[in-house]
Amino acid sequence: MQTRVPRQPSTSIPRSNAVAHGRVPHPSQHPHDGKASSPQTPLPGSPSRYRRGMTVDSARDSANHPNSEVDVVANRYWDRLVEASPTLATDLGADVRQDEYDDFSPAGLEHTCQLAADALVELDRATPTDEVDRVTIAAMRSLLGLEIETHDHGYDLLSLNGIESGLHAIRRVYDAMPTDTPQQWHTIARRLHAVPAAVNGWLESQRASARAGVAPARRQVDLLVEQTRSWVAGGGFFDTYLASARTDHAELPTDIKDELADGITVAKEAFGGASEILAGEIAELATDQDAVGIDRYQLASRAFLGSAIDLAETYEWGKQELARIVELQHQTAERIRPGASVAEAMAVLDADPAYQIHGTDALREWMQSKADEAIANLGDTHVNIPEPARRVEGMIAPTHDGGVYYTGPSDDFSRPGRMWWAVPEGVTDFTTWRELTTVYHEGVPGHHLQISSAIAQKDTLNSWRRFAGQSGPIEGWALYAEWLMADLGYMDDPGYFMGLLDGQSLRAARVVLDIGLHCQFEAPAEVGGGEWTWDKAWRFFNNHASMDEATARFELNRYFGWPGQAPAYKIGERTWLQTRADCRAKNPDGFSLKDFHTRALALGSLPLDLLHDTVVDTEPMP
Repeated sequence: MQTRVPRQPSTSIPRSNAVAHGRVPHPSQHPHDGKASSPQTPLPGSPSRYRRGMTVDSARDSANHPNSEVDVVANRYWDRLVEASPTLATDLGADVRQDEYDDFSPAGLEHTCQLAADALVELDRATPTDEVDRVTIAAMRSLLGLEIETHDHGYDLLSLNGIESGLHAIRRVYDAMPTDTPQQWHTIARRLHAVPAAVNGWLESQRASARAGVAPARRQVDLLVEQTRSWVAGGGFFDTYLASARTDHAELPTDIKDELADGITVAKEAFGGASEILAGEIAELATDQDAVGIDRYQLASRAFLGSAIDLAETYEWGKQELARIVELQHQTAERIRPGASVAEAMAVLDADPAYQIHGTDALREWMQSKADEAIANLGDTHVNIPEPARRVEGMIAPTHDGGVYYTGPSDDFSRPGRMWWAVPEGVTDFTTWRELTTVYHEGVPGHHLQISSAIAQKDTLNSWRRFAGQSGPIEGWALYAEWLMADLGYMDDPGYFMGLLDGQSLRAARVVLDIGLHCQFEAPAEVGGGEWTWDKAWRFFNNHASMDEATARFELNRYFGWPGQAPAYKIGERTWLQTRADCRAKNPDGFSLKDFHTRALALGSLPLDLLHDTVVDTEPMP
């Protein structure tokens, strides 16, 4: 399962955009607590320590948040970013240029970078009043600096892969647009007419990237051609979107329906034309080389984590973590059926009617019931769920690529957070033993809790702190949330526990695969060592992932085409577990899980090193 995080801006990711799932028993004392090393390089501009006895709340009380000088700079930057990105405005539920698109051309990317540079200049002139301001300064200098560095290398031009390209962003915006009234459908129709200009701007950037020496991988070009053609094919996304168009209460007026149909035709022609250009002109510019190399990979990794890691150490740690999880899988298989292998135990679970669901309606109802149950059970005990966040919706996605992802609520929570299943064509049967951990990852205590908690801090955090984020802290939290539910007894059933481990094995394997492939470290002995190839990656992946062939190919293509993103899950989880362990060690007698979660989530999403230091160095709330 993949995590859909938006590409724009390149390093400061809007957390209300689609964030998705990739899936992971462990005893109540997680093996990492107090043991995992965190070889991350301290960020420049790290904040000074909180004063002894200062809590997050008391720090905020000492300044006029969210209206300090630093907050004003952060808010102004965020407002400019939203104004420049109508698709980001859609994700936020903001009525800003909703019949337009971002400028995906090189000029548009240059403008976005200039916004970051201007904000850093303004930040240098702002006087911090407390530790909250100093944390904001450190986070902005890190993330905006990374964005500028990425732009200066020309790496933001290339946005071509099978999961998170500019074409995906152009299409996916319709998943989040409101459809309650005829006027809203009129806005959608106007935006559909803007698709050709958006697509052409994106194509211009891909050409510019190739001219600058950063060519797309041929494998990713072929994959994107296949996907775009499926969107415009008969019965594909656009046909389905038109056929289902209606308000909450009635069919659309004829004139709006006709306008929408015209817009769909324009959009289909634009995407169809793009697929032909990709298959011809862009394919001729493509390279057969999949690996991006260690220098480019290090920058990409920093963009997803906010921190620099020792890639060689993390590669070896990934192997060790994978071995630990494999051992847990064998132990759990023995609990399911004595003497069974892991594959045999999974077959036993698949055949058990107690774990089976039939039909997408039943899947949606089941995941909704489990999400509601988690909110009801955890909301007053182990986490603090803001009142407007006590609603998350389970949804069946309008596409069929096999992904599972989360989209955040609007700023005012009028549009709730949503968990989406993009069920592959023809798939009608599902197994709850695999998917329960997915609900916890996407809903509560995972993405929905973290993202909604930050958005709800309107009276204490500036807009940038509430909405900007990165894969490492966000996906790391979601994996931490899965382990938390095991700690709390929700995975005591060996089938559900095997589902947790099944996903965790996948996440650990892709730390090894993603880093090893792109940095060209020696492949593991289990696939013959030597240089990573597609065939070795395929064998390694399937040794440690349990999924159908189509989904497995989608996942593997993702790692080949989106370097640095997939390992962010486990690396982020590693930091969250280390942070909890360090907080417990600092205050062993007074440590409270609920206090830890509340303090950490109230900070918004910070770069991993800054997150660790800030949470550990604040005092527990009274």
